Amino acid sequence: MKKFYGYKRCSTSRKAQKWLDEHGVEYEFQDLVAKPPAKADLVKWLTKYQDRGLRYFFNTSGQHYRQLGLKDKIKDMTIAEAADIMAKDGKLIKRPLLVDDDRLTCGFKEAVYEETWKK
Repeated sequence: MKKFYGYKRCSTSRKAQKWLDEHGVEYEFQDLVAKPPAKADLVKWLTKYQDRGLRYFFNTSGQHYRQLGLKDKIKDMTIAEAADIMAKDGKLIKRPLLVDDDRLTCGFKEAVYEETWKK
């Protein structure tokens, strides 16, 4: 089952959910801010998809990202450090995050969803 980590107040999350619903893609919703993914899951994903770079997983346009000055820190950050900080603050994670056993996407681009998630 696909797990959709989104935020109800985020227009991008809502657009992604609408796309999934319109294309009959089943998923389980989890509020990214109220209950961020567990650190162990984040470590697993960051490791499996490390070719995308840590920046891919961060909400680089978010206030929390800027307030913490992560732009300058991310290049020296380990996977464990990145997972730890994201598990504590879901607003640091680029949303929506959609994952299953074999695939993962961050953010919403219709073309990427077409290629990755369409049945």
